[in-house]
Amino acid sequence: MIINITSKQMDITPAIRQHAEERLAKLAKWQTQLINPHIILSKQPQGFVADATLNTPNGQLVASASNQDMYVAINELIAKLERQLNKVQHKGEARRAAECVKTAATNIVEE
Repeated sequence: MIINITSKQMDITPAIRQHAEERLAKLAKWQTQLINPHIILSKQPQGFVADATLNTPNGQLVASASNQDMYVAINELIAKLERQLNKVQHKGEARRAAECVKTAATNIVEE
């Protein structure tokens, strides 16, 4: 998987690149194809900002996180992406995605 990591107002060290790649590899446990992952790291006066865009077969995931520490910002970013991926993967299993509660109740009463 090719990961695009770009930066604004700073240089990306090999340690930051390795940390971002290791954390992004954590998303592999969801067993979905990550298409063209792109992470943007930037330095702001308040701290660091990490933005990411991922495409999956189920849709696009977009997240942003900011913190005083770059590594913590990357960790928060990956946590947000993981929550989104979990929601997309299990959307079909949700109760509201199945059948309406009213029709389920009437089907039980009619039988």
